[in-house]
Amino acid sequence: MNPKVDWYFTKAEKWQKEVEQLRTIILDCGLTEELKWGCPCYTFQQRNIVLIHDFKEYCALLFFKGALLHDANGILIQQTENVQAARQVRFTNVRDIVEMTSTLKAYIYEAIEVEKAGLKVLLKTTAEFAVPEEFQAKLDENPALKTAFDSLTPGRQRAYLFHFSQPKQAKTRESRIDKSIQQILDGKGLNE
Repeated sequence: MNPKVDWYFTKAEKWQKEVEQLRTIILDCGLTEELKWGCPCYTFQQRNIVLIHDFKEYCALLFFKGALLHDANGILIQQTENVQAARQVRFTNVRDIVEMTSTLKAYIYEAIEVEKAGLKVLLKTTAEFAVPEEFQAKLDENPALKTAFDSLTPGRQRAYLFHFSQPKQAKTRESRIDKSIQQILDGKGLNE
């Protein structure tokens, strides 16, 4: 146990018993406990394997390369359609965690083997994501915007494309695009 991570478990009001049980299971698998992104993160040879996080309606064990696990028990959940590699196992009570202890350990050991083997999730390239027609029109009419967008990291490009694509109405998509143009020109990501 890493004392720097203890605060997470004491602050967890709603899911305290659940996250403590997950911690015990994970540490029993020989992983190193660290604090990353404000959450307990468990690593093998400095590579992320699993993360504990809690939400309003559930707590979860997140496997960083969950898409590569066999999931023989059908317990892994893709958080959203845009999440490519990570998968969660969600819990709403400690009893379910206790009952799944051996299954969770098997998944953790498999995740460690995936990491040892150096396997990587094949991520979609930015070019594989749809560019909303409103944004494409702006790129076509403004060469500086196109150059600036093309200069962004792939992750920043995808974030903008997701953000621009979400609204159903063209008016809302256009508004989001217009609000983001200067940020793109400045070489900044969506939330910078």
